[in-house]
Amino acid sequence: MSVIRVVMADDSQLAREVLREILTRDGDIEIVGEATNGQEAVEMAKRLAPQLITMDLTMPVMDGLSAIEEIMYTKGVPIVVISDRSDAQTAYQALEVGALEVLPKPGLDDDDAERLLARVRLLSGVSVITRLRRRTSAAPTPAPVRLPVATPCPNTSRGFQHVVGIACSTGGPQALARLLSKLPKGFPAPILIAQHISPGFIDGMATWLSSLCALPVSVAHSGERILPGHIYLSPPESQVGVTAQHRLLLTPSPSDALYHPSCDALLHSVASIYGTDSIGVILTGMGRDGVSGLRAIQLAGGTTLAQDEASSVIYGMNQEAVNAGVVQQVMGLDELPARLLREVRFTPSPWREPQ
Repeated sequence: MSVIRVVMADDSQLAREVLREILTRDGDIEIVGEATNGQEAVEMAKRLAPQLITMDLTMPVMDGLSAIEEIMYTKGVPIVVISDRSDAQTAYQALEVGALEVLPKPGLDDDDAERLLARVRLLSGVSVITRLRRRTSAAPTPAPVRLPVATPCPNTSRGFQHVVGIACSTGGPQALARLLSKLPKGFPAPILIAQHISPGFIDGMATWLSSLCALPVSVAHSGERILPGHIYLSPPESQVGVTAQHRLLLTPSPSDALYHPSCDALLHSVASIYGTDSIGVILTGMGRDGVSGLRAIQLAGGTTLAQDEASSVIYGMNQEAVNAGVVQQVMGLDELPARLLREVRFTPSPWREPQ
């Protein structure tokens, strides 16, 4: 078995020692370079041809965000951001410029250490592409589909007809950014999302997605009434469901839960309350979480959709759902926004150019 060549970039010697101890403990990962700033990381990426780079964000000379952008411009390399939770919002900006995943800085005996090892082994084999540099001015928010005003949904006591539940894991934040940024203001259904994520990063993800989307994005709170045109993110320490009164219900995740948060728990709840009005979407990710929940939506008469292999960072969860026969249609990520608009019967008023 060939070893995985890794470059670590972190200005803290202690942080590098912890990472080195974790990554090399099983003998299948070799640290071929240690960068103390972003400029060194860029140089090592060119000279050492690593299969993966772990990247801190706060470093001298060149910060991690700039280093990721430079590396991805010259030659695409899988990059995992290893970040303090206080840098969560900046960490998600790193996904925009090419990083594959954001993980917290681990301790030697932490569950995060095993998670890090698993991610390095998995992501070192992912094909990534070079990207254009950002402009020096602030990057524009992706334009939503040009659909200005929706016709009101059928009269229901809850104020909406359909509910969208989305399950995703590795590669999910980038997929969500591309999908949600194309949904127009006035989208007539609530969107509930279970994205596997480490504790301490969900608020940063919500803020990042809010900056890209026309729809409001927030972290789910127990007792909160769900509203059409709002996006709710499941916090990792809770299982999120909905009640018959159309309010969010958060319960603590079981101590032995494999996935945080649980995609299955969310999708099962959506299926049980909304039945034929449920729309389940499973995106990129590793594992099987979401398959059982998608089956529940299918059995309830709802709609089930999956991201295709070509547009996925990891064709795992979605592949498992397809193989289980619980997906009605598989499609590319860029096709999903228009499909959701059709499913929720979004009928726009005629477009008029601004005067």
